[in-house]
Amino acid sequence: MATYIEICRKQLVQLFNELKIATNSFESIWILVSTLTLVTGVTAGVSVIVWLERKVSAGVQQRVGPEYAGPLGITQSLVDGIKLLLKEDVIPSKGDAWLFTIGPAVAVTPVLISYLVIPFDQAIVLSDLAIGVFSWVAVSSVAPLGLLIAGYASNNKYSFLGGLRAAAQSISYEIPLALCISSASLLSDSLSTVDIVKAQSKYGFMGWNLWRQPIGFIAFFISSLAECERLPFDLPEAEEELVAGYQTEYSGIKFGLSYVGSHSNLLASSLFVTISYLGGWDSPIPFFKNLGQDSSFSDSGGESFDVLGPGVGIITTLSKSYLFIFISILTRWTLPRVRTDQLLDLGWKFLLPIASGNLLPTASFQLLLIS
Repeated sequence: MATYIEICRKQLVQLFNELKIATNSFESIWILVSTLTLVTGVTAGVSVIVWLERKVSAGVQQRVGPEYAGPLGITQSLVDGIKLLLKEDVIPSKGDAWLFTIGPAVAVTPVLISYLVIPFDQAIVLSDLAIGVFSWVAVSSVAPLGLLIAGYASNNKYSFLGGLRAAAQSISYEIPLALCISSASLLSDSLSTVDIVKAQSKYGFMGWNLWRQPIGFIAFFISSLAECERLPFDLPEAEEELVAGYQTEYSGIKFGLSYVGSHSNLLASSLFVTISYLGGWDSPIPFFKNLGQDSSFSDSGGESFDVLGPGVGIITTLSKSYLFIFISILTRWTLPRVRTDQLLDLGWKFLLPIASGNLLPTASFQLLLIS
């Protein structure tokens, strides 16, 4: 069964061929459209996260939260973005202006690239790489380099300490993160994000890696929070110690880019948790799972495509992801911030042995199945 996106793509190719436009031009336009769609979707997702965080935080603290900017304050993120765009961009007089400018861009760009391998449905993925999950780990590890550049270029001790903490924290927690992903990938016999979800959906709700890898799920959850620098692991920008960390000297849209990178990284991590452990687009409710099977239509060429299936898959994936984000927000207002030495001890002395101990039995079990 051909998907709706594939049929649209074929029709566009046929249209461009009739207009005698080169295939390379079409590919360039298709890449541009995909990129703009991705950036727009991520920006919308980040605005929803900011609104959700403010509302949940207000509920935890028995406050109202944003309520005047739109219904229930839902446009507050848009208003804040416009305000940051209009604010003056100040560069420290004794700082490195060039590095100071590219620091936030280096922090945000790798996070956006990681969305290329995230499948929202079986056929809705920009790039189904054979090493999809490892490409996310590799690309996301570049983001703290942008924070280190920003802290160094600010010519500020607090900013530089925040950048160093970000680099140390990323190195400490991306290793357990990669080991947990390896365990989930072994159960699926593939590093492709699409294949991992397909392997879980074969057995329904009980086939999710959450039940087969509970220790790996907990280690992945903690490591992803630390990788995203969320409380209680937000040491690079601890306001009681470092004023605002690497953000201290920033203003205007550059200050906003650091938050865009942080929240988009949280959204990417929640999506990868959904893909690796929660079955991705596979719905645990049979009604929604079979909703799109009887809604197929045929085009002029006789090929059929599913209309409701991709929509249900996208809604299911985003629902699981935002559930993970909701838990992360509650964690922020539940646990106190840890010290730097406690943060590094947790990563190197606890999570690394736990993730290694989880990987070895998983690999041994898979070898026994093969033999």
